Amino acid sequence: MKQKYTAAWVGFTAAAMVAVSACGSGGVKTATAAVDGADKIMSVLSHATDQTDRLGSAKVRMSTAIGTGTPITMNGTFSWGDGLAMDVLMDTKAAKMEALQHNPTIRTLFVDGAYYYDVDPQASGPLKGKQWMKIDSSALLGDKGAEAFSGNSAGNPAATLKYLKYADHVKNFGTETVDGQRATHYRAVVDQAQMGKFKDVYGSDGLSAVTGGGSMTMNLWLNAKDLPVRLKERIGKVTVTMDFEKFGATAPVKAPPAAQTADLTKTIENARKQQG
Repeated sequence: MKQKYTAAWVGFTAAAMVAVSACGSGGVKTATAAVDGADKIMSVLSHATDQTDRLGSAKVRMSTAIGTGTPITMNGTFSWGDGLAMDVLMDTKAAKMEALQHNPTIRTLFVDGAYYYDVDPQASGPLKGKQWMKIDSSALLGDKGAEAFSGNSAGNPAATLKYLKYADHVKNFGTETVDGQRATHYRAVVDQAQMGKFKDVYGSDGLSAVTGGGSMTMNLWLNAKDLPVRLKERIGKVTVTMDFEKFGATAPVKAPPAAQTADLTKTIENARKQQG
């Protein structure tokens, strides 16, 4: 059983770290943008940030490519109005969790600072007769990462957009068709020197591991209502793409019944320590 949990941790920790990094809050110094029309672009991006933040939730298709293996895909809802929560279907094999779930997708919840995975009940061990596996986010991300990921200021598309105001370079590429919608394509580059929040959460070594020592490039497509249609970020070797199907009016995310849940937090913490 131990090998199953270790494999799951190795696979999903990468995706979870990227989710935190890609959606970090903006506790950094302001950079100067010397680009023609930058003020107008930044005004549009600021309005998009406010709009997204206000709506509080969205139905999202997300893909995280970490530079090795198949990208990890998620499809479901994210909410951020009162702390981060999500209810998604994740690619089981790409997340290296096929030992715990035979279906091609595994339902994954994040609520009240913990992950819940809809697993196959096992014949023996801690998952015997249980439908859900619980792991506190601190076991995957560490205490600082968990705090950043769970709060209102991180782990959501609105927080990601807040990083745009720290970009050194912004550009408008004009109108394109994305997911059947006419959308204006913007690009912004945030140099590593401006990404102070990453260092606060992971330390210098962790930051380099996530970003590859480079900058963050964000491509954003906004519809006529100044709402994101697609957000694509590249941080070092990692690429995160989020397609937004609709905003607002998503169902609340609730933790599964305790009687159906096995808490594997300590097991994953031990596996994390063994992995270094």
